[in-house]
Amino acid sequence: MYWTLELASYLEDAPWPANKEELIDYAERTGAPLEVIENLELIEDDGEPYESITEVWPDYPTGNDDFYFEEE
Repeated sequence: MYWTLELASYLEDAPWPANKEELIDYAERTGAPLEVIENLELIEDDGEPYESITEVWPDYPTGNDDFYFEEE
């Protein structure tokens, strides 16, 4: 399983909180790439809903501090 910013961005507007099956359904309905669906199928499912993308992919950048741009 691997996540990239581009792949994870397909879940930004998911109906949070959502369980694993709801996220897979959302990804399929919105036309997310197959890699997103495969990644979701591989996540652990303890029956509890995920509150946000950061619970699915902890490295997902949140806020402006996570983006670094070189200022000239």
